[in-house]
Amino acid sequence: MSITQQYALDTYRAWRHGAPAVPAPGAHDWQVMRELRDYRQFRAVLAGRPAHGRLRRALARRLRPRPTC
Repeated sequence: MSITQQYALDTYRAWRHGAPAVPAPGAHDWQVMRELRDYRQFRAVLAGRPAHGRLRRALARRLRPRPTC
């Protein structure tokens, strides 16, 4: 069963039972991503790591030319 078919079935069941309609698939994806980002920042702070800019610093270390002797 595809996600669209499942959504249609859930919507029909909610309608038959007088319950509020279920949210469409993907309606809360951005909210979930924001909460995941916040959770990862929180875990970083608890572990004593910087919460912001970790990816940029890691890329800068990789891309920075190394001094040659």
